Amino acid sequence: MQPLIDNARAFGQRPEEFARLAEGQSPDVLFITCSDSRVVPALITGARPGELFELRTAGNIVPPYASTTPTGETATIEYAVQVLGVKHVVVCGHSHCGAVGAVVRHDDLTAVPAVRDWLAHAADEPKCTDPSDPTVAEAVQNHVLAQLMRLRSYPCIEQRLEAGELQLHGWYYEVHTGTVHEHRAESDTFEALRGDR
Repeated sequence: MQPLIDNARAFGQRPEEFARLAEGQSPDVLFITCSDSRVVPALITGARPGELFELRTAGNIVPPYASTTPTGETATIEYAVQVLGVKHVVVCGHSHCGAVGAVVRHDDLTAVPAVRDWLAHAADEPKCTDPSDPTVAEAVQNHVLAQLMRLRSYPCIEQRLEAGELQLHGWYYEVHTGTVHEHRAESDTFEALRGDR
């Protein structure tokens, strides 16, 4: 903990670098990813403060849209899209994901009932031909695609997509290599990120 405290103390000693942030935020990207400590969106993307609006959930799960019982996740998505006007939404899954692994292995989660009930939001169980694979790559990639489909059911997302004002992206991050893959609709595969976006 002490190294984190030391860095946080030093971080605040450069106020001139952060003064403009008091004027507000206008990120172009909503980045939805897992709560896993090995996944650091700003590190992966090189984003500076104010460039990413982040939503982190166990297993990067996007819960079903329900206006009668809104969740913090739903509010975050709606705010990013309707108020901040982000132009891109990235759903980024990662290798070695404990949440997706638990779903495909049918782990006994009775000791953690909140986790068990949250993972029930994962939509259909992601296709996985080899649940013993520690990376659970196939399952995570299929899970990312399911969350993108779930996002399309959000009215704010649907409206902005129809207007051509929003793009959805599915990413897969390998924690053991640092490589990022993006889903390519034309081939329906995850391929290494290219510089044409």
